[in-house]
Amino acid sequence: MTLQHTTPENVEVSSERLARIGPAMQAWIDEGTIAGASMMVARRNRIVHGEEIGQMDKDGGVPMPMDAIFRIYSMTKPIVCTALMTFYEEGHFQLITPASKFIPSLGRLRVLRQDPSGTVKEEDLQSPITMGDLMKHTAGFTYDMVDDSKVAELYRQAQLIHNGSRTLEQFVDTLARLPLAHQPGTIWHYSVSIDVAAHIIEILADRLLGDVLRERIFEPLGMVDTGFFVPEAKLSRCATMYGVGDITGLDMTVSKVMAATERGAWGPLDVSHTYPVARPETFARGGHGLFSTTQDYMRFALMLIGNGALDGARILGRKTVELMHANHLPNELLPFEDAGVTFDGYGFGLGSRTMMDVGAAGIPGSIGEFGWAGAASTYYWVDPAEELVGVFMTQYQGMNEPEKAFRVLVYQAISD
Repeated sequence: MTLQHTTPENVEVSSERLARIGPAMQAWIDEGTIAGASMMVARRNRIVHGEEIGQMDKDGGVPMPMDAIFRIYSMTKPIVCTALMTFYEEGHFQLITPASKFIPSLGRLRVLRQDPSGTVKEEDLQSPITMGDLMKHTAGFTYDMVDDSKVAELYRQAQLIHNGSRTLEQFVDTLARLPLAHQPGTIWHYSVSIDVAAHIIEILADRLLGDVLRERIFEPLGMVDTGFFVPEAKLSRCATMYGVGDITGLDMTVSKVMAATERGAWGPLDVSHTYPVARPETFARGGHGLFSTTQDYMRFALMLIGNGALDGARILGRKTVELMHANHLPNELLPFEDAGVTFDGYGFGLGSRTMMDVGAAGIPGSIGEFGWAGAASTYYWVDPAEELVGVFMTQYQGMNEPEKAFRVLVYQAISD
């Protein structure tokens, strides 16, 4: 299953303007933000631009290859939510179904609340965590790199993210012994909730998550280089991580990453413990952990813009894809914020942001555009109105945003 290419002008994209991408992104290399990048653009289901710049391993002088393998961090989330929704289509749950139906301990969680005076106390759940809450980040969980959360500190003490030796079941078991940071449904808060959703996939399938993703998504779509570990024969294609600090490292927080970025810190990062290429086959997570390539993720994105199907392989029905990428947040939870960045103009669906107001967002796009990003500056978006898909892959951890520059360069090349 080979990606189909076409001359840009055949789909109203300017070759002359696409040629701006390489030099503009090279500037990010020259200034020392990224070592290299792999980029791909499709319009009307045809690839109109694919380009690799810079190096996969700067110290080794290895150029960025077309088939470089990247740690995609939170771009794992849309894939896992897509897999979970295949079970939704089979009638296993509704979005309002309590998640405790599948993991009873979730119904016994307590919420750790801090009042304005600083007093901390636990309280009972006021409403259950639903299956929809897990996918739209309103379940009340948090992440351990959050600075101002007592619950995040408990996560760090438990090495919740840092310890990759746990199975997904053990991860959720540990999580269920810790309190929530918020009452379910009361706030959008980026969190480990999709890891919980991923374990529910395992329960529904009675299979390991990696096996389910391979059978339901990767093999049907021809995503041959995507998985939770990198086989030995492919290790030479795995890109080196660079940046200011490992966001998933023990005791690393968002504020520390911001401060390091402002100081101009940069260098190769050792992520061998937090994101190792060689793992036991039992390892899986819902919120991060996958390795992939630009071509593989493009295939996944083309399936989504293809209303759930690609090359004759149907993953989801059209109406389910539309449901996933509608806004599911009430007005009182908008705009939502992640790591100090406010997503003006966006709502949130089931695993992805979704554009509601182009002007408020302040970036080119269309109402209904959706996508997500990863901690190492990987990024994708799908714009159904423009029949446009973009995928950007690099391995940079920090607060600079080369991926958004790429997005602008893509949109300015549309000529119709």
